[in-house]
Amino acid sequence: MPFPSHMRPVVVAAALVCLQSAAHAAGDSVVTLGEVPVHSGAGGALPPTSLLTSVDILGADKIEDKNVMQSWELLGQLPGVQLTETRMGAESGKATFRAFNGEGYINGIKVLIDGIPSNVNSGNQRFIDMIFPLELDYIEVVRGTNDPRYGLHNIGGNINFGTRQGGQYTDARATVGSHGTREVQVALGRESGGFAQNYFLAHQVSDGSRAHSDSEKYTLGGKWFLTSDDGRLKAGAVVRLYAHQAEEPGFLTATAMQQDRRQSAAHNAHDADDRRMHHVSLHLDWQATPTLFIGNKLYFNHYDDDRRVTFTASPARSLNNLPRQRRVWDEDQTGLMSTATWRASDAWTVDGGIQLERQKNLYQRLRYAYAVPTRFENPTHVSNDDRYTLNNVGAYVQAIFKASDRLKIIPGLRLDQFSGHTTLSPSGATGRLQDYGWIRQPKLSMVYGVSDATSVYANWGRTFQILTGSRAPAYLTAPGQETFTPSINTGVELGVKYKPSARTELRVAVWRQNATDEVANMPSTGTNVALGATRRHGIDLQASTRVGSTVTLWASHSIQEAKVRRGFTASGASLAGKEVFSTPRHISNAGVDWQASEPLRLGLQARAQGSYFIDDLNAQGKFGDFALLDFNARYALSRTVSVDLQVKNVTNRRFAYVWWDNFFWPAGSAQPSFSPDAGRTAYVSLNVKW
Repeated sequence: MPFPSHMRPVVVAAALVCLQSAAHAAGDSVVTLGEVPVHSGAGGALPPTSLLTSVDILGADKIEDKNVMQSWELLGQLPGVQLTETRMGAESGKATFRAFNGEGYINGIKVLIDGIPSNVNSGNQRFIDMIFPLELDYIEVVRGTNDPRYGLHNIGGNINFGTRQGGQYTDARATVGSHGTREVQVALGRESGGFAQNYFLAHQVSDGSRAHSDSEKYTLGGKWFLTSDDGRLKAGAVVRLYAHQAEEPGFLTATAMQQDRRQSAAHNAHDADDRRMHHVSLHLDWQATPTLFIGNKLYFNHYDDDRRVTFTASPARSLNNLPRQRRVWDEDQTGLMSTATWRASDAWTVDGGIQLERQKNLYQRLRYAYAVPTRFENPTHVSNDDRYTLNNVGAYVQAIFKASDRLKIIPGLRLDQFSGHTTLSPSGATGRLQDYGWIRQPKLSMVYGVSDATSVYANWGRTFQILTGSRAPAYLTAPGQETFTPSINTGVELGVKYKPSARTELRVAVWRQNATDEVANMPSTGTNVALGATRRHGIDLQASTRVGSTVTLWASHSIQEAKVRRGFTASGASLAGKEVFSTPRHISNAGVDWQASEPLRLGLQARAQGSYFIDDLNAQGKFGDFALLDFNARYALSRTVSVDLQVKNVTNRRFAYVWWDNFFWPAGSAQPSFSPDAGRTAYVSLNVKW
C-alpha cells in the first residue's frame, strides 16, 4: 500500500511495539473509552465485537457530563473524527472520518439512532440533533468498507447512537453558561415485570457567541418495551419529537472577521431556521430457538426545515437574487429492517438481513430581491419546487467462521438497488432516478490472535456512492441526459490491537480507500461537482491506559490524505494530484481523567486538527487548523447530587471554520468565508440522580 515516505516509519514502529509478547486476552478490533453496558447470554444480535474493522465505543460516563450545543460534538472525543463546525443556527455542522469532509458535498458517513437509519436524503446528519447527552448509553463508530449491515451513505463507515433502554433511574441535569446558555435534561427509566419504560425531555436556550445567533430547541422522547416471561420475545415502540428555532449570524469575510469576530453582517439580520423532526419505530425481537435470533424494526422519520439565508449583499449584484434564498425541505422516510442471526455451531455463525426504505420528499428554493437586510417576502421567482421519491431495497449476508481458537474469517456480500421519480415545478418536467442496477458490495475480514494479548486484523470491502438531490443528474429529466454508474469505493485495512493488561489498550491501523467517479453533491444548490477517481489513505494510532485506581489516560493521532487521482473541473482543468478540499492531514486527541478524591474528579482533553485546502484546485491556500484544550471537574455533594464545571477552549485560541464561497460573489470576486469559533466558554451544571 503506497503511503508518503514520512508515514512509513510510524507504521513500522507502531507494529513492532504492538507485536511484543504479552499475557492477557485479546481477539477483536474494538477499543472502548469509558463504561458501556454489557449484555450477557449467547443469543441476540451480533455485537460490535464481531466486526473485524476499527471500532470505537464511547461510554455513557464520557457523554452524560459534556455540555454541547449539538450532540455531534460528542464525537470529538474519539480518534480520527473531524468536526466541521459551521455554526449557522440549526445548520450547525457534522462529524466525519476516514478523510471524508463535512461540508455537505461528500456525505460518506451513515448515521443510526438505536440501529435506525438517521440521515436525511442528501446524507447529512441532521437527525442527530434529536438526541441529548443524558439520553445516551453509548456511541459506536465503525470505520471502513467491510461492514455489510448498511448500504446507502455507508461509504467510509457508520455511527450508531445507542440510547438508554430499561433500568431504574431518574436523572436530571440543569446547566447555565456562557452566551446566555440555559439547558435542562430529564431522563426517567422504569422496569418491572417485563415492562420497561423510558422517557426523556430536554430544553436548550442560548444567545449564541455572535450577534444574531439566538437558539431554542426542545426534544421529547419515549420508549415502551414488553418482554415475555421466558425472555424470548420482546416488542416495543419508540417516539421522538424535536423542534428548533435559530437565528443565523451568516459567514464573514476575512476583513469583517478581523474587524469584529462577534458581529453579524446587516444583510443577515432576517436569516433564520425553523426545524421540526419526528421519529416513530416499532421493534420486535424473537429468540426463536437457542441458536436463531430474528430482529425487526419498522420506522418512520420526518424532517421539516424552513431556512432563510443570505450569502452576500454585494451592491454589484443588486439585480441578482441568487444569494438570497428560502429553502424548504419536507422529507418522509418509511423503512423496514429485518435481520436473522443463526449460530449454527461453535465454528459457524450466519448473519443476514433485508432492508427496505421509501422516501417521499419535497424541496423548494425561493429567491428574493436585493435588500439589506433581505426581506423574505414576495419571492422574485421559484428556482425549485420539486417532489421526488427514493426507494432502496438492500440485502446482506455474512458468515463468521472460527477456523481455530486464534483465527476468525468473515466473508460477506451486500446488494442494493434504487428507484425513484421526480416532478419539477413550474416546468412540469418529470424523470426517473438514474438506473444503477444491483450494486454489489463483497466483503472479507479476518482476525488472528498472535498471542493472548495481540490481535492482527485485516479487511477488504466495497461500498458505494450515488447521486443525491431532486434534479439532474440524479434524475433523468431531459432527453439524452448522461447516465451514471455508482461510484464504487474499494477499501483495505490492516490493524493490530495490543492489550498487555486489563487496564491498557493500543491499536494501530493502516487503511486505504479508492473510489471511482466520485461526485461532490450539494442538493441545496443543485450543484454536482465530478471529482473523478479519488484515493484516501491514512494511519490511525491510539492508546488508553489506567494508572492505579485514580488516573485514566488516552491519546490518538490520525494521519490522512485524500487526493484526486483522475478528474477535471467543469472548465476542463485537471484535478489529478489535488487534495480533496476541506480534508485536514492530521487529527489528534489526548485526555486525562483524575479521581483526585472520593468526591472530586478532574479532567483535561486536548483536540487538534491540521489545515486544509478550501478549493478543488488547491489554489486558495490552507485554513482551518486549531489546537484546543478543555477542562472539566465534578464534585459530588452527596450520593445523588453533584456539580460540574466545564471550561472549553481554556486558552481562548482563535480559529474558524472556512469554506470557499465561489457561488454567490460577483464573477472574479470569490473569497474565503469564515464562521468564527465561540472562544473560551464555561458552563456549570447541577446533576441529580435518584
